Amino acid sequence: MIQNPTSEIKFSNGLNIPVELHKVRMVQKLFLKPVDERLAAIEKGGFNTFQLNTLDIFLDMLTDSGTNAMSDNQIASMLRADDAYAGSQSFYRMEQAVRDVFGKHWVLPVHQGRAAENIISQAFIKKGDAIPMNYHFTTTKAHMELNGGEVLEIYTEEALKIKSDVLFKGNIDINKLNDVIAKYGKEHVPFIRLEASTNLIGGQPFSIQNMREVKKVADKHGIIIVLDASLIGENAYFIKKREEEFKNASIADILLTMCSLSDIVYFSSRKVSSTRGGGICTNSEELFMKMRDLVVLFEGFTTYGGMSVREIEAMAIGLYETTDETVISQSPSFIEYAVNELDKSGIPVVTPAGALGCHIDAMGFLPHVPQAEYPAGALAAALYIVSGIRGMERGTISSVRDDKGNDVLADVELLRLAFPRRVFTLSQTMFVVDRVQWLFKNRELIGGLKFTEEPAVLRFFNGRLTPTSNWPEKLIAKFKADFGGSL
Repeated sequence: MIQNPTSEIKFSNGLNIPVELHKVRMVQKLFLKPVDERLAAIEKGGFNTFQLNTLDIFLDMLTDSGTNAMSDNQIASMLRADDAYAGSQSFYRMEQAVRDVFGKHWVLPVHQGRAAENIISQAFIKKGDAIPMNYHFTTTKAHMELNGGEVLEIYTEEALKIKSDVLFKGNIDINKLNDVIAKYGKEHVPFIRLEASTNLIGGQPFSIQNMREVKKVADKHGIIIVLDASLIGENAYFIKKREEEFKNASIADILLTMCSLSDIVYFSSRKVSSTRGGGICTNSEELFMKMRDLVVLFEGFTTYGGMSVREIEAMAIGLYETTDETVISQSPSFIEYAVNELDKSGIPVVTPAGALGCHIDAMGFLPHVPQAEYPAGALAAALYIVSGIRGMERGTISSVRDDKGNDVLADVELLRLAFPRRVFTLSQTMFVVDRVQWLFKNRELIGGLKFTEEPAVLRFFNGRLTPTSNWPEKLIAKFKADFGGSL
């Protein structure tokens, strides 16, 4: 396979500009509606970007889950799908891909990543258990707590710093890990979870050296390691670029090394292989058997797991493509470009640039908006109003309330602008940078939000909010004055 990573293309003028390493063979029309119509759309959606209609969106940077562009080979593979309820050849091709890429023999398909979290939580967690991890993900935390577990985030001191030059902010603090096991007892720690890369704190990776240290502690106490591999390709890419031992290693070898240090690997195919679906894999038949019947109960038969066979075929090809540095470098290189351009403008962004998206520090961007008025959600709404760009709030709206009904304030308030693989062009990225820069210059016009409808679980998906003042109208007035029009 010819390797031509984006990061290795050099321009004669010395500039570091990402290059799209693909050609466009199919297009989908985009819409940039007038600013007044965008305000009406966000009002109708309860100032929650999840509730926007795609016809009202110009650039959809909500997530990379299920929005990555599939390759021509993936689309072609869907035509040979074996449409059988049980024993489909499509599953066996996917099973072989998992064995080749992750090095795990026993494979269970599920319809998406959160389904894997449900299966694992039900199989291994009991009331009173503690689950240490480098950082939680929203659905992960919900499933584990529903099964009686307590999520313990044992990140390092650098993890929550917005501006940093530490290359692996997703590492687990080994001293804290030892303290957790000593406090709860190994019998109440069903597993240690590692997320590659940490979604809610800026897509920050962990190192293999840290994995080895975690593995040493786990083996000492007989505790298994569970790896969320949804963004494992990008984590492997950062390991190659940032961890000296692996600078000459192939992505395929790095992936196998990471997975060899884990007892169970689960993933969202929406992220790792650019199609829908997910899976759980292990080399332990004992662990496999603890989960197998739950898949039949909640997902479907063990050779389709709630997915269509066409998705399974595309997943298999996507897993192999995850070992291709050309493929997995695309998103990180565009994220790095956006982060660097915004950072040069004095805009508070999470550094170093990580996986999944460009993460803007909403509390640094909007210091005048109290955290109780959801600055990350307000910033997401404001950016949509002035640009048609849909980002995602990753802050206190994505958190929960305590037993007394008070918000559990998030560790960080981030606006995430996701960069799905092979979706956006450089000119579109430059448009994003331009609108964020303009918004930063006029940030004093942005106010807070408050809930008008608040679901009890995972409220950020379906919750509805309203501004605490008439700040959207003031923002639009300034936008029209500066741009001389309505777009």
